[in-house]
Amino acid sequence: MAQRQLKLGAFMRPISIHTGAWRYPGAWPDANFNFGHIKTLIQKLEAGKFDAFFMADHLAVLNMPVNALKRSHTVTSFEPFTLLSALSAVTERIGLIATGSTTFDEPYHVARRFASLDHLSGGRAGWNIVTTSNPDAALNFGLDDHMEHAERYKRAREFYDVVTGLWDSFADDAFVRDVESGVFVDPAKMHVLDHNGKYLKVRGPLNIARPVQGWPVIVQAGASEDGRQLAAETAEAVFTGGGPLADGQKLYADIKGRMEKIGRDPEHLKILPGAFVVVGDSVDEAKEKRALLDSRVHYDSAIASLSVILGTDASGFDPDGQLPEIPETNASKSGRQRMVDLARRDKLTVRQLAQRVGGYGGLSFVGTAKTIADQMEEWLVGRGSDGFNIMFPFLPAGLDDFVDKVVPELQRRGIFRKEYEGATLRENLGLPRPKNRFFEA
Repeated sequence: MAQRQLKLGAFMRPISIHTGAWRYPGAWPDANFNFGHIKTLIQKLEAGKFDAFFMADHLAVLNMPVNALKRSHTVTSFEPFTLLSALSAVTERIGLIATGSTTFDEPYHVARRFASLDHLSGGRAGWNIVTTSNPDAALNFGLDDHMEHAERYKRAREFYDVVTGLWDSFADDAFVRDVESGVFVDPAKMHVLDHNGKYLKVRGPLNIARPVQGWPVIVQAGASEDGRQLAAETAEAVFTGGGPLADGQKLYADIKGRMEKIGRDPEHLKILPGAFVVVGDSVDEAKEKRALLDSRVHYDSAIASLSVILGTDASGFDPDGQLPEIPETNASKSGRQRMVDLARRDKLTVRQLAQRVGGYGGLSFVGTAKTIADQMEEWLVGRGSDGFNIMFPFLPAGLDDFVDKVVPELQRRGIFRKEYEGATLRENLGLPRPKNRFFEA
């Protein structure tokens, strides 16, 4: 049996998820909103043979107090499709994945944008399905309240059916462009969707030819019960919040097991936990880098970040006390539970938990190229993941360290590519091209 291969995405919006990243010595403070910097970074990632450049998106300024907001490097950032379209012209192989909300967008818009990006990039687009956890986003779309969590996932499931149906509006050979006869498109190879469901009503067809990949790669983030089921039914890559390997193995087995029950091939979905990676020439040096980075996080930012994840204002909690009981909210359930579990497991005070979250409280690999590769290989071989969505600590040095030091070590072990397998994101991830439901048996 061929050796399993790691798949690597780069979490690049925000450019670094660590709230102290822009203050690190030598870092680019404006990296999140500087096209020249971002172009340099994605070209370095492509040289390192990364599978994809991943842009999360927010439809509102983060819901945190102004004293924390003024310290955030994520207040301003590019709209994903505008940026990725520009980046498609300066890259050739790396995938381009963007968030598209199923709660605050319309399926026709989402289908059209991703189909366009797939054509512009030669088949490198991926759609990250999100239901949007920030309740303030509702206020930017004519609503007073956020849709309830379970209801958001029901709408998302129908939304997926509509978007993929729109991508199948035309057969692959529908556009004959016969100059002599004057026939540009064969009407028999055009399908009108005419969807009328509980949440959505869309006639179609989409006014764009079928995407190069058939469908852009379907990506999902989140690990709640609703999220796991949606992933098992629809996703081809899942970006999860990272924790201990044992937790990763349980999640991996759960989602892949759900796929088997509904007749999907588990190999047609790649599970990629977020991994925060700090590289040093020694383990001690890497730890010193992490400590210096964490020291750049102000408590105002830390407690606000904790509040966002918990879905509850934590500013009034006793900083030196234990985390109190946190009520259920309408925000992200998996993120909230991860913080509650972390506080209990490590017996952290509110201050300690906030400081960890304000930096980054999830899965982290801090060490040398060898020790980091050891841990990644353990996750891959132990079926905790199919790869990772890498989060860089500061830019550009943190990204350069990974590409220049860790990638060659992974390649030396034979668990990461030296060259891209193909031209499209699907080919590089080892995913089949979906059949057109209306024109292929």
